Amino acid sequence: MPAEPATAGTAVEVAAGTPAEAASEVTTEVTTEVTTGLSPDEQELLLDLLRLPTAGPLETGPGAPPPLLPEALEAYARAAAGTGLAELYRGAPGEAGLDRPDVPLTVRRAAADSPGFLACQPSLVLRLGPALPRAATVMFNVHLDTVAGSEPVGFDGRRFTGRGAIDAKGPAVALLAGVRAAVAAEPRVGREVAVLVQAVSGEEGGAMGVFGTRPLVEAGYTGALNVFCEPTGLRYLPRATAAATARLWVRGEDAIDDCPGAGHNATVLLGFLAQHLARELGGAPGPRDPVCVAGTSTGPLHNRVYGSGELLLNLPYRDAGSGRRAEAAVEAAVRSGLAAFRAAFAGLPEFARTAADCARITRLDWPKRGLPVLDNRHPELEDLLARRAGIARMPDAEPAFTCDAIWAAGLPDGAFTVVLGPGELGANRAHAAGEFAEAAQLDAFASAVARLLVAFARRRP
Repeated sequence: MPAEPATAGTAVEVAAGTPAEAASEVTTEVTTEVTTGLSPDEQELLLDLLRLPTAGPLETGPGAPPPLLPEALEAYARAAAGTGLAELYRGAPGEAGLDRPDVPLTVRRAAADSPGFLACQPSLVLRLGPALPRAATVMFNVHLDTVAGSEPVGFDGRRFTGRGAIDAKGPAVALLAGVRAAVAAEPRVGREVAVLVQAVSGEEGGAMGVFGTRPLVEAGYTGALNVFCEPTGLRYLPRATAAATARLWVRGEDAIDDCPGAGHNATVLLGFLAQHLARELGGAPGPRDPVCVAGTSTGPLHNRVYGSGELLLNLPYRDAGSGRRAEAAVEAAVRSGLAAFRAAFAGLPEFARTAADCARITRLDWPKRGLPVLDNRHPELEDLLARRAGIARMPDAEPAFTCDAIWAAGLPDGAFTVVLGPGELGANRAHAAGEFAEAAQLDAFASAVARLLVAFARRRP
């Protein structure tokens, strides 16, 4: 496949000389310099993607229009073809793939309740170059689904705005710009080195990649180096946490406001348990992962006592051991919380029945748990990232976060997986109002992708 010339607005600089001279360069002492940026066509592609609402059903809820993910994948594949990326796969898995204990309950229920749930959330696999062994392949994964919420789409010459600008439609387009620049800088990219791109759905909404990324990884669409494109401040992160979801639900009897003690007060019980769990889990001694005491719901009206409701907790964990300890801690805190509630409210007429029956009407279950975590090292490829491609490692003291990279944990044949992308989740307002990506951030990521691919192609066998 011939190397594509640099397009207008793209500068390509190679420290080892011209591409022809660089083709014979194998020493690990040379740092590869490739500088590029989004072309006008790529900027327009990003704006087109930002205009397409691609929040999945888990984000938008029942009754919402289906996401325009098929249209987004079509636009992305069409643009990628201009760089030589050929389509290998486009589609969604069958429901049989969701019949696993590590699939979140919310996903299984949504798929069962909505026949079109999976069909409206397809994923895409592209490849540059021939089918090569994993050792000669680099894989990039980027998600085109977003969280819910409409944001004004625009570009003022300096900043892109819109839902997905940084998480992760902006990185998806910058990835294509980086591949384009790498092809122009190094003929071995796309010939002796294959590039896989997974453009997936099902990353947001708590789907955890179970019907997007996981099936593609299990089908073998992976490389020696696997890069998951999420905001990391352009530092590579070789770790990704997972999370469990605990649910406390109360199923008691309602009562009218004139006789509040005749029924069970799920609002007071769950409110008490929420505070108790926050104290017990948040005040546990020693190092621990954070605990999120999340949403609670009973009912909206003022003139009745609700006997049923739910409380959710999110429990991120960095390894399987800490995940199991968190689950055990929640179970113990629920037992002690029920005992404390019984003691505190048994003597109050309006709540005596709730106190007496609290253990009987309260249940703890786990809509999500047992997910893998990523924590891997690879001295050779880490050296390539840091010294050859100029991409620094994120310090171990900084926390990891949960993303689809967990499904690349434990890949065979010495594969290495990192999370890498432009911007930061908080600073760029991902998942919040005002999400944005600076053009300079996307250009810097495109350059990092190009350097990575060129360095990988020139590495010593």
